[in-house]
Amino acid sequence: MATAKSTRTTTSTTRTRPQTATASKSDTAQVKEGVTKARHGAVSIAVSAAERAVDVPVGAALTLRERVEDAIEPWTQDAARERELKSLRTQVTRELNKFERRGGQARRKASRRVRSTRTRVEREVKSRRREVEKAVKENRREVEKAVKQNRTKAEQQLKKARTAVQERVPAISS
Repeated sequence: MATAKSTRTTTSTTRTRPQTATASKSDTAQVKEGVTKARHGAVSIAVSAAERAVDVPVGAALTLRERVEDAIEPWTQDAARERELKSLRTQVTRELNKFERRGGQARRKASRRVRSTRTRVEREVKSRRREVEKAVKENRREVEKAVKQNRTKAEQQLKKARTAVQERVPAISS
């Protein structure tokens, strides 16, 4: 095998390379080097993952500590504490004023709506009342007129009946 010649073809030229014992060692060394690199690559990936698994919670804890310090710092000194309290009072007062304005505006708007609705309903009721009163007066006039006509007719018929009776009474008595 050591004396056999291998022929490799490339696109442009054909070369012959003798296979020797040193060439075989070189190939073996390259394979070992590749395996070693792969092993080191896998190890480096595992090391990187382990470092990340440790770094993330440590970083989170440090960030949390800084935030707690920032939150507590204004309350540790008298002047800073007073300044922080004044700031909080101002914010609360501002929010309360906002709520008061908004509530007052809503109350006034509702009152206006109630007044306008009440006025509209009162107008409608007055209008309907006038219509009903007008209808009642007209019906009363018609009823009174009919009663008067019927009374007049009844009186006339009663007079006729009286006259007829009075005329018959002398004739019957004689």
